[in-house]
Amino acid sequence: MSDAVPPSHVTRRSLLVGGAAVAGVAEFVSPTALVASGPPSGDTSTPSTETRLKINGTELRLALDPRVTLLDALREHVGLTGTKKGCDHGQCGACTVIVNGHRINSCLTLAVMHDGDEVTTIEGLGSPDKLHPMQAAFVRHDGFQCGYCTPGQICSSIAMLDEIAQGIPSHATQDLHHIAFSDEEVRERMSGNICRCAAYPNIIAAIRDVHGEVA
Repeated sequence: MSDAVPPSHVTRRSLLVGGAAVAGVAEFVSPTALVASGPPSGDTSTPSTETRLKINGTELRLALDPRVTLLDALREHVGLTGTKKGCDHGQCGACTVIVNGHRINSCLTLAVMHDGDEVTTIEGLGSPDKLHPMQAAFVRHDGFQCGYCTPGQICSSIAMLDEIAQGIPSHATQDLHHIAFSDEEVRERMSGNICRCAAYPNIIAAIRDVHGEVA
């Protein structure tokens, strides 16, 4: 009389043994075999796009996925981590850089959209031995605490003073024919840069100081 277990009879032990065997085989499937079967249905791989950027005076050619933001290109591909990723939704201003003389939120724009553009980050403004006047003013007036928002604050401050000098109005402007520097103008124009440490009075003092030097 045969001791074989009838095919219709599945015990808990035989099920566990069979499952372990299947798992072992799956673990040792070679990568070559997986690749040979072709890309999965709905593959979304995207070829890289060559993007030319002049960053802090240096011309670079980068091979980037066209979906990469300017922020991630600067941080992950160029290694300029001074530009910070805060909210990643354009709401905090920590990622502010200057592109062709204008401040932008680098998290809201794609790097490939700036092919040939000039980008200035916090690293391109000054050095520890020779600070930019705005950097020196932030130090002098304690315009930062944790410092996370500071690179964006400084880049935004510099571009903001240029906006006033060019006569570009803001929502706080009273006379469109005469754009005058004031604390109200600074508060309105810098409202897109959030300081969670609330160093706003010191930031305004630093900006006022620099404006006085260049006025």
